[in-house]
Amino acid sequence: MSASSWNRIPRVAHSAEFDWSNRFAALPEADTTLLAHGLGRSYGDVCLNEGGTLLRTRSMDHFIAFDRASGRLRAEAGVSLKDILDLVIPQGWFLPVTPGTRFVTLGGAIANDVHGKNHHVMGNFGHHVTDLELLRSDGRRLHCNREQNADWLYATIGGLGLTGLITWAEIQLVPISNPFMITENIRFRNLDGFWEQDAAVDAGWPYTVSWVDCAATGKQRGRGVFMVGQHAPVQPDLPSWKERAPTFPIDPPMSFINGVSLRAFNFAYYHRSLPKGVTLQHHVPFFYPLDGLLEWNRIYGRRGFYQYQCVLPPEASREGIDALLQRIAASRTGSFLAVLKMFGDIPSLGMMSFPRAGATLALDFPNLGDRTHALFAELDAVVRDCGGRLYPAKDARMSTEMFRLSCPRWQEFSAFIDPRFSSSFWRRVNGSE
Repeated sequence: MSASSWNRIPRVAHSAEFDWSNRFAALPEADTTLLAHGLGRSYGDVCLNEGGTLLRTRSMDHFIAFDRASGRLRAEAGVSLKDILDLVIPQGWFLPVTPGTRFVTLGGAIANDVHGKNHHVMGNFGHHVTDLELLRSDGRRLHCNREQNADWLYATIGGLGLTGLITWAEIQLVPISNPFMITENIRFRNLDGFWEQDAAVDAGWPYTVSWVDCAATGKQRGRGVFMVGQHAPVQPDLPSWKERAPTFPIDPPMSFINGVSLRAFNFAYYHRSLPKGVTLQHHVPFFYPLDGLLEWNRIYGRRGFYQYQCVLPPEASREGIDALLQRIAASRTGSFLAVLKMFGDIPSLGMMSFPRAGATLALDFPNLGDRTHALFAELDAVVRDCGGRLYPAKDARMSTEMFRLSCPRWQEFSAFIDPRFSSSFWRRVNGSE
C-alpha cells in the first residue's frame, strides 16, 4: 500500500492501513508504528509513515456538540474544515483561523497548528482549541485543556500527530453576519512597496496577505498585490454566489510550470485589472482560491513539487526576504502562487508550532531534481543566517540541522511522543530512517 502527500513527494509504501471510524475503539494491534492520516494535504512526509501503519481518520467525521449561542463546536478529528463551515456559516459563525484550503481535517489542523491571513490578530489554530481527547497507545484517554493535562495539550498542538491519536476536539468559533467579505486589492511595484503597504493596513484589517511575483528582477523584484479583507457587516442585499470547482483534467508526465510559463503567468497576473476600492466578495475565493480547481497539484506533473515556507524574524525580514527573492528569480523557477505575509507577535502555544513574529514566505517549486535541491540549499543558508525557521508541514527535505534550528524545543517535545507513533518526517530529520 503506497501513499503520498499533496505534493506527491515522496510516495512511500506502508505495511497496513486502518480505517478509523469509531472514536471509542482501542488502537489496533500492529507490529509497526502508527500515524494518523486525514486528508493528506501536508506537503511532505509529516503525514506519512513508511513501512508502518496509517490510521485513516476521515471516517471519524461526526459532530458531537454545537452551542449556537456561544459558538463552541465539538467534533471528531476526521471532520474537515469544509464540513465545519458548511454547518456553522448559516448559523452565523466562522472558523477563528483557517489555512488556504478547506480540505484539511480538524485533527490535521491541530497537529500542524495551521495559520491563516489573520495571524497578526488571532494567532494560530491552536489558540482556539479549548479541549481535545488524546488516545495513547497504552489505552489512556487524556482529556486535555488549559486546566487539565495542559502540557499534553501544548505538545499535541503542532505535535505532528506524534503524541497519540486525537479522537475529538472542541474549538471556539467567531461570529459573522453573512458569508461575504469586504476586500481590497492593492498593487505594489517592488518589495519596498510591500513593507509600506503592510505598515499602512496591518492594524486596520484582520485579514492580510500578498501575492508576489517571484520571477521579477531588478527594481521590480518583489512586486505584487496586497490583499486585505474583513467579514462583511449586515447587508440589505447580498449577491448570489454558487461555487463551481472543476477538476484539473489530466495528469501530465511533466510540469506545466517552467521558466517561460512562470514569467508569462506572473506578468499577466500582476498586470490584470483589479477592482477599484473596496468590494464585496464571497469568502470562498478570498480564503480558498486554489479550492476552485480540484486536483490542482497535477499541474506540476507526476514528478510532483516541493513547497518551501520559512519565517524570518522582524529584524532580519527586509534583507532576508529580498535575498530569498533574488535567489529564486535567478534560478528561473518557482511558483505561480508565491505568498508573503507578516506574522504578528502572538506567541504560539504548541511546543513545535511554526509561526513566530516576522515575515513568512511560501512558494511551490516543480521537482527538477538536483537543480531544485541546489536552490533549496541556497535558501536554507539565507534562512539560517537570518535566524529563521522552516515549516515541517510544508517540508519534504530539510536537514537535521535545519529541523533543530526550526524546532528548538524538539528535545522537550520528544518526551511526549507516544512510543508506538512515528512518521517518515520524524525519522528523517532525526537521522533514524
